[in-house]
Amino acid sequence: MAYDDLRSFLRALDREGDLKRIKVEVDPHLEVGEITDRVNKAGGPALLFENVRGSSMPLAMNVFGTDRRLLKSLGLKSYEEISERIGGLLKPELPHGFVGVREAFGKLGAMTHVPPKKVKSDSAPVQEVVLQGDDVDLDALPALFTWPQDGGSFFNLGLTHTKHPETGIRNLGLYRLQRHDRRTIGMHWQIHKDSRNHYQVAARRGERLPVAIAFGCPPAVTYASTAPLPGDIDEYLFAGFLAGRRIEMVDCKTVPLQVPANAEVVLEGWLEPGEMLPEGPFGDHTGFYTPQEPFPALKIDCVTMRKRPLLQSIVVGRPPTEDGPLGRATERFFLPLLKIIVPDIVDYHLPEAGGFHNCAIIAIDKKYPKHAQKVMHAIWGAHMMSLTKLIVVVDADCDVHDLHEVAWRALGNTDYARDLTVVEGPVDHLDHSSYQQFWGGKAGIDATRKWPEEGYTRDGGWPEMVLPDPPTAALVDRRWKEYGL
Repeated sequence: MAYDDLRSFLRALDREGDLKRIKVEVDPHLEVGEITDRVNKAGGPALLFENVRGSSMPLAMNVFGTDRRLLKSLGLKSYEEISERIGGLLKPELPHGFVGVREAFGKLGAMTHVPPKKVKSDSAPVQEVVLQGDDVDLDALPALFTWPQDGGSFFNLGLTHTKHPETGIRNLGLYRLQRHDRRTIGMHWQIHKDSRNHYQVAARRGERLPVAIAFGCPPAVTYASTAPLPGDIDEYLFAGFLAGRRIEMVDCKTVPLQVPANAEVVLEGWLEPGEMLPEGPFGDHTGFYTPQEPFPALKIDCVTMRKRPLLQSIVVGRPPTEDGPLGRATERFFLPLLKIIVPDIVDYHLPEAGGFHNCAIIAIDKKYPKHAQKVMHAIWGAHMMSLTKLIVVVDADCDVHDLHEVAWRALGNTDYARDLTVVEGPVDHLDHSSYQQFWGGKAGIDATRKWPEEGYTRDGGWPEMVLPDPPTAALVDRRWKEYGL
């Protein structure tokens, strides 16, 4: 089963030698980021900075920096385990479309170990210490200034809680948070995000929006905050499903929201309509700086925490980073759900180099002419997959995770006058390459074998792939040691 809280997971990593405690003083201005980025790219351990300049709180970094650690935190041996569990929810009904996805997750509500449960404040470790008003000081929390041209110091792993002002549906999201001063943080709510919609609805009604931000949450909750779930599916339901147990929640002290009782630190505040401040620049997961833009500014009225809290953060920047295991988890976890929406898919891969959303490699069992183009347009209409800029469709016998194999198919199986589809549509808010913000050009490459019905009329049809002679290959397998190679 998944770990109940962050600190119990860190203790387990410590026992296994997969946590490095750094006791010397480190500077959150550039130094922590440089250390963490080097360790992450080398496949190194989780880090616990015990002496961060300007703060008494230890800072946990690179916690999910390897597939092994992320899987361990969720109580899994492989990503396929959760894929199989999700797939089991979809049978035997085999629902279709987004309604089918919601129905599948609706089944979770019938499982008594899944829905979150409320606990009292005196049973919630995160409310052992309560600071309000002028006692609130965000400078006491170790925010990171990671890259030389960043616009300030940021909290990169604060789990933001809001609820829709009209429906009351809760949303849990992960957004960067710029520390403007000791009581104000910037909410980087991108145009496609649910929390931004909540804020806009509240502003239209002339109401302020309650917000709670939790740090150092149970691993299943942290992962759930990154998952691209439909807006009406509760992330805490999904977190309980992942964890195999109900997530304990506690009422906030000053806002009508609930947060994980086993979190380390929680910030509470009300977001006033129209309260905006310049946010950024920020060295983002694209590997480029995103520009300064106005975003909502949240005044923090209350901070609750454990008696001896620690903070968790991540380095965001040019891949590979800690985003890698989180993105691979999403890719595998949501394959069964994507198959509901686009049942043609055999397998898919979202390369980390493309930020997981810029490129999708799709394998299909081709059944009719222009099947690949049908799949491309289905992907561009599938929830957040609509932001995909490049889709490469290959035959089912291609390993979508072997990028050399995919490149060989895409470069060798394509007549770009016929097999390249170019469209326009929405792109990620952070995409720097589109000539205007929020929308731009996209491409689909049909790298499947072409049929005569698609206009491939060369004599003999599509050629056979060069493959070894099976009897000879078996012979060489048997005699391999004899060759002394």
